[in-house]
Amino acid sequence: MSALRKVLVVDDDPVVGTAFNRVLTNKGYTVITAHNAAEALEQMRREEVDLVFTDIKMPGMDGLQLAETVKARRPWTPVVIVTGYGTEADEERAMAAGVSAFLHKPLSPSMIEDSAADALRAAPAALPDEAPAAEAPVEIAAQPESRVRNILLFFAAPFIGLVYAVFLPFVGLGIAAKFAWEAMMKNARLRPVAQGLQTIAKFVAAPFIGLAYIIVLPFAGIAALAWFAGKAALATRPGE
Repeated sequence: MSALRKVLVVDDDPVVGTAFNRVLTNKGYTVITAHNAAEALEQMRREEVDLVFTDIKMPGMDGLQLAETVKARRPWTPVVIVTGYGTEADEERAMAAGVSAFLHKPLSPSMIEDSAADALRAAPAALPDEAPAAEAPVEIAAQPESRVRNILLFFAAPFIGLVYAVFLPFVGLGIAAKFAWEAMMKNARLRPVAQGLQTIAKFVAAPFIGLAYIIVLPFAGIAALAWFAGKAALATRPGE
């Protein structure tokens, strides 16, 4: 391969992008990745791409919609669908959009290499006056919403970690206590003791359960309000 061909791999699982990068880079391709359709369309707006591999199930715009958008804007750019959950209806829709192939995970290195070579070999040439055209407005309906979600997740991450750190030990102790209690209930001599311990455990656990609600519920409420406020703000932006 005399010139490097640029391959865009779109999948919300970074392991998939790593696998394609490892296989195709060794065969003389340049591989770039995107985690969703929004990011993929932005990549294609900024730079020329020779081939697109895309998953179907992704947040926001799915892979079939991405394929239809790419083929509508750049019919000379081959698109290959790669999915672990595709249906016959998905395959029919993909082929109607003009994709080069519809592959089912898991893929072997040879399948990745062969599908890339076949798609590029069969791709039509771009007309000189077509390449820059029609790259603008559809940019990404899902991008603003994804940005709001990512911001919320960024701020929520420390609190989620705190909840796990505080409550997981109690969950483990609770599970161990449950198994011990069940064993005692099977023994006639220990059954009254188990029943007494159960009453004591409920009494002791009640404040901690209340504390869990007190800690978690305000953050859940704030997150819900922020989410709906963000969506409302995006929905009422000028010019939309």
